[in-house]
Amino acid sequence: MRIELLQLQTRFELDEHALERYVEWIMHRVRDLDDAFTWTELSLVLTDDTIRDLNREWFGIDVATDVISFAYPDDALGAGDTGEVIVNVQRAREEGSRRGSPDAELALYIAHGCHHLTGAEDDTPERKRAMLDLEDAWVREADTLNLCGPFFR
Repeated sequence: MRIELLQLQTRFELDEHALERYVEWIMHRVRDLDDAFTWTELSLVLTDDTIRDLNREWFGIDVATDVISFAYPDDALGAGDTGEVIVNVQRAREEGSRRGSPDAELALYIAHGCHHLTGAEDDTPERKRAMLDLEDAWVREADTLNLCGPFFR
């Protein structure tokens, strides 16, 4: 799988190699949910509260959010499924500092965005809880494998 990192934020210095390792690992967890997906490429866009502009443009919601995902299914040429996960690094740092770990918070946002690529929805309290329970388990497992950073330098 090809992973492309795009830094659109400049406030925080991040370990891109550690992020790539984690993203590759989390995409294997996502692939395990449904082997119909043939993930070949993922773009991870690292941004800040300017994610608000995308949230307003694409979803009509005028607030900064933690993550936005776009899945691009395999085309007729058989190139494989691709996706884009846009993560609010600023929010991960702030929320993570309050919750105890900015690295774990960023890992959770990435897991959540990648999970959405499969079509998983969090539009009801039950569906949201199910998604978060699975994503929390992924982050805990990744942490035991030393894959949760440190992302922030």
